[in-house]
Amino acid sequence: MNNLKIFSPKKELEAKENLCALVNVAREELSIFGANLPFDDIAWDITEYLGIKGHGRKRVRIFFSSQATVDSSRPDQMEEPFCSFAKSYVRYMHSLRPTLNPAFRVSALRALDAALIEFGSNDPTQVNAAVLNRAAAIISESLTETTAYRVSIQLELIAKFIVENQLASMPFQWSSPTRRPSDTIKVGKIFDDERQGKLPSEAALDALPKAFHLATSFPDVLYSSVAAILCSAPDRIGELLSLPIDCEVSDSLFDGTTAYGLRWWPAKGADPMVKWIIPSMAPVVSLAISRIKEITAPAREIAQWYETNPDELYLPDGLRHFAGKESLSLAELGEILWIRPGISKPTVRQWCVSNGVSVSNGSVVMADIAQVMVKLLPEGFPYLNRATHLRYSQILCLTRKNETHSNRATYRCMIDPVTINQVNSAFGARSKFGFESIFDRLGFFEDNGEPIRVSTHQFRHYLNTLAQSGGLTQLDIAKWSGRIDIRQNNAYNHVTADQMVVKVRALIGESSSHHLPIAELPRNIPISRDEFARLKISTAHTTDFGFCLHDYTMSPCELFADCINCNEHVCVKGDQEKTEFVRRRFEESKVLLAKAELAKNNGYYGADRWMDHHQQIATRLMQLCDILKNPAIPIGSVVQLSNLPTVSRISQAMEDRGEAVVKFHRNRKSSFASTGTSKKEK
Repeated sequence: MNNLKIFSPKKELEAKENLCALVNVAREELSIFGANLPFDDIAWDITEYLGIKGHGRKRVRIFFSSQATVDSSRPDQMEEPFCSFAKSYVRYMHSLRPTLNPAFRVSALRALDAALIEFGSNDPTQVNAAVLNRAAAIISESLTETTAYRVSIQLELIAKFIVENQLASMPFQWSSPTRRPSDTIKVGKIFDDERQGKLPSEAALDALPKAFHLATSFPDVLYSSVAAILCSAPDRIGELLSLPIDCEVSDSLFDGTTAYGLRWWPAKGADPMVKWIIPSMAPVVSLAISRIKEITAPAREIAQWYETNPDELYLPDGLRHFAGKESLSLAELGEILWIRPGISKPTVRQWCVSNGVSVSNGSVVMADIAQVMVKLLPEGFPYLNRATHLRYSQILCLTRKNETHSNRATYRCMIDPVTINQVNSAFGARSKFGFESIFDRLGFFEDNGEPIRVSTHQFRHYLNTLAQSGGLTQLDIAKWSGRIDIRQNNAYNHVTADQMVVKVRALIGESSSHHLPIAELPRNIPISRDEFARLKISTAHTTDFGFCLHDYTMSPCELFADCINCNEHVCVKGDQEKTEFVRRRFEESKVLLAKAELAKNNGYYGADRWMDHHQQIATRLMQLCDILKNPAIPIGSVVQLSNLPTVSRISQAMEDRGEAVVKFHRNRKSSFASTGTSKKEK
């Protein structure tokens, strides 16, 4: 019998050859993630290649597990040949576009692998638009809306990579159908609850200052002081945990007072900066810094010792007499290792076994102990951050090993940096798993009796929301938060529509904080001004320019998309983004006005009406720009243009219809006159 030979088109053969070449390059020639990377293993430990700070000894691993077993305790690896492609892609792309979160790339690859399997293949050269659509659907089904969008971006990059490098049997074009989640400020209870979930609860905000006052133990003093600093400025916890010991800055102001701030190194690309603390919080932050300095001083002393004596065991003053000994008894070793007195010999012996220290006749060699302890130093010692040359002996938040642990004995001669997970656990992130928080220890709970839970990032959302509601400009908020893009402010703005209504109502009663029609409300009205404001302004929603005060329960909007000519629209001075939008619209309106004027001069029918319209729009925008730029008008003021037309769309339609009727009769009359026939004769 003749051997059956399967025909493969040339494009398919070329795709397989290109795939093999890619895998060979990634496996043999690339050095990303280390020259000795275990390429064939299901997991890669890439911790030291990411440089993530604030995570302590936590390891970062990439798992090339299948979509079906990703949540299993013993996951299965993706099958070949897709697995080799996935590993090659991750390694190759990290050399081109490094990321601190490779999990999104791997999640996209898992979904693509699962989609291929559903189509009866595991070969990446068989990827096409249909497979990618199914992969996008798998991502949307298994992840939250925001995460799905980010992973889908990675899926689109994978598709582009496959096409550009001729890894597909048939070329295709594909873009992700997953749309970016809307960041529009929406109204309603569901959205209010969602916004509130990103902010600390009232119980938490009430408990934190009490905890700061009541704290006496090392963990409570440390974590309550960290909370006090986080409440003073919108900081990322990783930035706070990297603060140097000399982070405080003071500067004399022109009025004789002193400004107090902290030096920061922003975590996401912004320049190093000093964040000035508002005067009311300055004494609290200063006290918090001094408390942390005091309780962490012994840890910095240990770090300084190992920087100067990298091969010798640290011994405090009371135990320096052990320095010249060649061997130690188990009791002496227990005294050197731990602060807690009376550590049992079996415990010390077990420690020796776990760390590979030989015990002979109840004693150990001093040099062996020193060697083990040096290996226990934190990752990258003596530097916490090589990029900024920040050493462990210089950081503010440094502890002796296990010093914040509730059950383990504190090491006398070893250090550990405070980690993000430790801080979040202290604020209740793992209360439901039995981990006691600072609130639990000090007896603070939610009003319904549940444990208080706060994440460190909620303080950042909270302070940004306060800044938004207080009228701070978008540029100032971005600078204060250490951002390089003011568009990122939107994700942290949780001012609700109801809060905006309250703000507008409150400003109506303050004559210096509103301008034009709102300012012209009669002062001697039958009811109080605040009550009148509640009647006049019942709702508000955001627009490109500012805020619309129209009550949609009474009628629909009659001037849709014509906010600049609406008497129910207000602007709040200081909103940088909306002010910039007004400026751009003004520039555009001038261009349109010039074109309409040119069309009129050239005799185009109806151009005069367009010119009048654009003239009106340009004038309104110019007036608004002048008001928003006027330094005499304070930041946060509510602005409403005066002398606006009150003609609605309905009125305009009726007017247009009336003109049409008049024109019809005029034309009819003209027609009769031209034929010389009267109506009667007709």
